[in-house]
Amino acid sequence: MNDVLSWLLGVVQDVDPVLRTILAGVGILLETSVLVGLVVPGDSIVIVAATGVENPVEYFGLVVAVIIGALCGESIGFALGRYFGPKIRASRLGARVGERNWVRAENYLDRRGGIAVFVSRFLPVLHSLIPLTVGMSAMRYRTFMAWTTPACILWAFAYVSVGTAAAGTYRELSDQLHGAGYVFVGIIVGFALIVLATKKLLHRVEARHMRERADAVPVIDQRAEDELLEQQQAEDLPDRPTS
Repeated sequence: MNDVLSWLLGVVQDVDPVLRTILAGVGILLETSVLVGLVVPGDSIVIVAATGVENPVEYFGLVVAVIIGALCGESIGFALGRYFGPKIRASRLGARVGERNWVRAENYLDRRGGIAVFVSRFLPVLHSLIPLTVGMSAMRYRTFMAWTTPACILWAFAYVSVGTAAAGTYRELSDQLHGAGYVFVGIIVGFALIVLATKKLLHRVEARHMRERADAVPVIDQRAEDELLEQQQAEDLPDRPTS
């Protein structure tokens, strides 16, 4: 394991630090905007980039890049929600998200306000929907940023720190301990379990604020929904002239 892990960390470390930092920032920007967070694993991108950190300058540079990327992504999501929110929600992409999730995001924002913005940064699905939902609401951009900025800062420091600590610990022990690779894996897995437990706890505590109207939205099978859409499109087409 040590040989494989040393090779993998070496690959990351060989990437130019500036390029690595920029890629992490862009990855987080995509993760926090336009529902891309449902596909792009922003936390994995940051942890991988953090394993290449060698000094305090690179560490703080990566933290700043991640924070800026997250805030830019949140701002893009807010602007899209403000100007194109209903169209995005009614689009095929919005349908893939599911009306139930849109309603949950609306409920949560209506009932918790700024707290919903802060907490959603740490909750799956909602962290991609909330910026768009806020853009469609009456909340001002200044208020939105006041709540999301500390959440993004906390998130960035947590993920960059664990990636840096895991890789740094491994490098210190790799020449002395045959099982140093397991220490690296243990740190990452331990952090992942803490994150998972925290997300479940937050979701359980906040769930009652999301349920009210969401429970009334029927869950529609996606295949049936697609077939219904195709049928409606076919009915809208003009009849072809017969020869």
